[in-house]
Amino acid sequence: MKMPGLTLSFSSLISQYKKLQSQLVGQVKNLSKNLCTATPGSFILLQFQMSQITQIGESISNVIAQVNSVINHAVQSQRTQ
Repeated sequence: MKMPGLTLSFSSLISQYKKLQSQLVGQVKNLSKNLCTATPGSFILLQFQMSQITQIGESISNVIAQVNSVINHAVQSQRTQ
């Protein structure tokens, strides 16, 4: 999809998602190394970030499923003609 000054591609979407996941893994590792200094707030923030990453992943999965559905319907309609 192209808009003035904006380009969105599936590969850029996945790479940004992977980057977010990697950052979150780094935060989990960092927090687990310093459990003595970890606060309840840091655990809650990390849990919130995990839920956001999960929602983003589910949204990407839904988009893929919708695209597959459109392709399947297009192929089936071609077969009937």
